[in-house]
Amino acid sequence: MKDSRPSEDGESIKRRRFCSACMSKFVTIERVQLRELFVVKKNGEREIFDQDKIYRAISTALRKRNISEADIERLVNKIVHKLEKNCDFDIPTPLIGEEIMDNLKEVDQVGYIRFASVYKDFSNPKDFANFIAQLRTATND
Repeated sequence: MKDSRPSEDGESIKRRRFCSACMSKFVTIERVQLRELFVVKKNGEREIFDQDKIYRAISTALRKRNISEADIERLVNKIVHKLEKNCDFDIPTPLIGEEIMDNLKEVDQVGYIRFASVYKDFSNPKDFANFIAQLRTATND
């Protein structure tokens, strides 16, 4: 192992390794898992919680936005930590989606709208217009 250091938020440890056989460098990010969680999908199916899915969803929503990878990691860690702390072992997918939306809304409104368009299954431009109108009303209060 070359070095090891905690992340800025203290929720994970970043380790850098060097392989003397192939001369490659590797980075791993390790975090404490408070307990094993399961996701309950809309059809009732259960699967093991995978925080990488949250990371991919947020990264997609924030693609080409001025948000750093470190900020995305912090956001994912914040969401996962809250879910681990406040939920039972089974987490319904709508709860995960709402938690992502709540956090994206604070970070980047364009990313928030992008995520909402997939999560809420917008089917036409009017859905976007209605959602943006609701967002404007909520931020003007």
